[in-house]
Amino acid sequence: MPIIESFNIKVNYTDNQVDQQAIVLLHGWGQRIEMMEPIASHYEKHFRVINIDLPGFGLSEEPLRAWGVSEYTECVRNILEQLNISNPIFIAHSFGARIAILFASKYHTHKCILTGAAGLRPKRSWDYHVRVAAFKTAKQVFRLPLLNRYQEQMRRFFGSADYRAISGVMRSSFVKIVNEDLTGRLSLIKSPTLLVWGENDDATPLWMGKVMEKKIPDAGLVIFEDDDHYAYWNQITRFLSITDVFLKEDMIN
Repeated sequence: MPIIESFNIKVNYTDNQVDQQAIVLLHGWGQRIEMMEPIASHYEKHFRVINIDLPGFGLSEEPLRAWGVSEYTECVRNILEQLNISNPIFIAHSFGARIAILFASKYHTHKCILTGAAGLRPKRSWDYHVRVAAFKTAKQVFRLPLLNRYQEQMRRFFGSADYRAISGVMRSSFVKIVNEDLTGRLSLIKSPTLLVWGENDDATPLWMGKVMEKKIPDAGLVIFEDDDHYAYWNQITRFLSITDVFLKEDMIN
């Protein structure tokens, strides 16, 4: 697989290198390009398809410091500039959709397909606020000389599954990213946008998709009944049938 350097980070990607409209695939947090390969394989006959291992995932290097959505977005923009790609189509899942949202709100984007898209601040339950308060108290307690060696175990106990699975710069990046709210960027997206959501998504609940549909000027929402955050993967044939219709006028046979 080819490697490209962006902001001093070596990034792994695939590129079928045809002279056609470009589709850029952006996977979710903790994932890698393999999660988007069925989409890449489906569209490589009709488009130029770029599938990226985002920095810190798959075979790509980690950022040198904590990155937020803005840094990831500029990294992707830099990669596309090096590949002479403008006005891309994004197909993005979860965290990858954060990047697509910010990119499309700032730069020319032909179309967006966002599935299980992250980017809105979640509604927090009473239990969550109790847990946060307990975590803040525990941080102070575990700084005491006899307890500071247990700080990592404390963080893992209180953290989410994604948080517990990472360390170092990626953990700092995760904290930075999940606290960013992109609601204000949605109305700035001028490209036609297709939203695909699992009805029972508990990572990015369906209400987020409905907000995005309302706030993005040219957006439509498709709901996969009785499915979850990975609805696009679980029902890949159905997903691709729907995206085929959305992209029909852009296809080169």
